[in-house]
Amino acid sequence: MRLPRSASGWTMAVFGVLAAALGAVGLVSPTAQLSLLRLAAPGERAAGDFTPAFMTASSMAALNMGVYYVLAALADWRAFFRWTVPFRLLTCTVFTVAALGGRAPDVFVGVGLWEGAGAVATAVALRYERRRRAQEGAAPVGDR
Repeated sequence: MRLPRSASGWTMAVFGVLAAALGAVGLVSPTAQLSLLRLAAPGERAAGDFTPAFMTASSMAALNMGVYYVLAALADWRAFFRWTVPFRLLTCTVFTVAALGGRAPDVFVGVGLWEGAGAVATAVALRYERRRRAQEGAAPVGDR
C-alpha cells in the first residue's frame, strides 16, 4: 500500500479521506448527514424544499474532492497542496461568516474551522518542508 511521502501530503490525505467519507455518508444516508449538520430530516420538510437535492450535490462534490486530495497526496503534488491553502481559507471565511450572519446554521462555524485548520496545517507543513530542503541544500520541489 502506498502512503503519502511528506507531512504536507499527510495533511491532504487526512482531509481527503474525511471529505470522501462524509460525502459518501451524505450519498448513502442523506438523513444521517442532515442530522450531523443539525438540519431537519427530509420527512420534516415542507413540499418544494430541495434541501435533500442540495445535500446530494454537496455530498457528491465532497466525495470527488476527497478523492482528488487523496490522489494528490499519493502523488506528493505539492503545487496542488499550495493551491488549496488560500481556497480553503476562503471556504473557512465564507462558512463562518454565513453562520455568524444567520444565513447558515451555527454548525457551519465548525465546518469553517475544519477547513481553516486544515489549510493552516497544510501551509505549516509546506513551510517546514521548504525550510528543511533549503537547509539540506536541495532544490525546491514545488512544481511536480
